[in-house]
Amino acid sequence: MKTDRTSKLPLFFTQVIGSLPRPRLLQDLVAQRDRMDRDHYEKIMDELVLFAIRLQEQAGIDAISDGEWRRSHYIKELFHRVGGTEPVRRFEHQGEVKYTDVIVHRMEAKDPAYAADAAFLVGHTDRCTKYALPSPFLVAIRYWHEDYSREAYPTCRHFMEHLTEILAAEARALVQAGIDIIQLDDPAITYFCDRTLMSSGDTHDDRLKREWDMDAQMPEAVAAINYIAEGLSAEVHLHCCHSVYKRRSDVSGDYKPILPYLKDAKIDRVNLEFAYQGTGSISDLDLLPAHLAVGMGVVDVRGEALQSVDEIEAIGAAGARRIDPQRIALNPDCGFAPDAGEPPTIDEAYEKLRRLSEAASRLRQRFAGRQ
Repeated sequence: MKTDRTSKLPLFFTQVIGSLPRPRLLQDLVAQRDRMDRDHYEKIMDELVLFAIRLQEQAGIDAISDGEWRRSHYIKELFHRVGGTEPVRRFEHQGEVKYTDVIVHRMEAKDPAYAADAAFLVGHTDRCTKYALPSPFLVAIRYWHEDYSREAYPTCRHFMEHLTEILAAEARALVQAGIDIIQLDDPAITYFCDRTLMSSGDTHDDRLKREWDMDAQMPEAVAAINYIAEGLSAEVHLHCCHSVYKRRSDVSGDYKPILPYLKDAKIDRVNLEFAYQGTGSISDLDLLPAHLAVGMGVVDVRGEALQSVDEIEAIGAAGARRIDPQRIALNPDCGFAPDAGEPPTIDEAYEKLRRLSEAASRLRQRFAGRQ
């Protein structure tokens, strides 16, 4: 559903996916937050988030976020606020041995976790605002484990159901705070795009070595998304990326396997990746369900090299030759730093966003007659 501000967004409007790179100052602040006076912490954080907002405005972005700068990680922050996890599961990811959080206690969501953060964003820009939440399927896949989680939630489905209720309440609180676009992040759905993973289970990430059943799991994922989106007075996006970790993706493959499953998704737009190799193909847009608009990822957030404005424009133009340009928004492939320690710099992000805005301006002039 469109708000007053989303209804006025231009052709090829630009948006971020959510996160901006976090300067060292910000990382240190978040690391110390539990040891700092709360009012002092919030005062400094507000000043930093205001900078993130102004950076996007100066770059010319139409729909902006708070950079997710109040979060240490786009999923883990939820558990920092509602509890339930402990770092007890050993796994290997891209050659590194780590211990990851899994759910071991029931979550306790008393007050909305993100409403105050969203209200600050709304109160400090006159542009369209966007706020991202992790999807239930993503969180359930990554954080429920049969060896550690059964006492809290007997099955992954029980965990996912409770997550869906919590995230639906969060989404309603975001709308009440005045957010225009709510985005549900779900790279787990994109796992189904990886033909090698689905056929042989071959992966560099131990967490992906499991039984996959797209015909059963995709409808469950979509049903949870629909539950959250039901009745929201905001535009709802689904973001399906290939994950980002130290400038690499977790999986590869175009979107053709999953797009038909989105025909029943009660959302407005799906944000996909087209700039980085091994992600979307422009021909995927032929399978985009008729009721959905698309956020085209036209800026590569993984590579250090800067695409030219011409290169960014060319990807958007290729999409506009496949579907009505009025269905297209433009964005980076993914968030610049979904985890606090990701390597892109804030200057790299700014320049990429500035070029994105310039490419969008060119595309509006080029396709204005097709509105």
